[in-house]
Amino acid sequence: MKLVLDTNIYCDFAEGIPAVVNTLAELGEELYLPTIVIAELTYGFLKGTRQEYNEKKLQEIIAKLQIGIIDIDRNVARKYALIYHHLVTKGRKIPINDVWIAACCMDIGGTLFTRDSHFEEIELIDHLPFIN
Repeated sequence: MKLVLDTNIYCDFAEGIPAVVNTLAELGEELYLPTIVIAELTYGFLKGTRQEYNEKKLQEIIAKLQIGIIDIDRNVARKYALIYHHLVTKGRKIPINDVWIAACCMDIGGTLFTRDSHFEEIELIDHLPFIN
């Protein structure tokens, strides 16, 4: 299964949360991080006191798990427009970064792994139910 990791799932994995570690081991044939997730993580690192440590750990995890990076390109931008239009039509809004994350997921035909329930508003992508 192609799993696209949301920011909260990366953080849970980095902290060694068993449910997340086990799910990635069992279902994560291919793992991906959208560049938006990397941006959110980097922002968090900048605010913290262990920026260098966290950035190094992120690079190590990406390398060790062979995580693919989903860049923003025209195809992703088009998916963003489709998802955003879908949400506006439904009268629902979610954080803009999450629309981009969903667009990245849609672009590669992946399944989003997240703890954020507002992604359920987007029927255009597959979600992996989060189990504690």
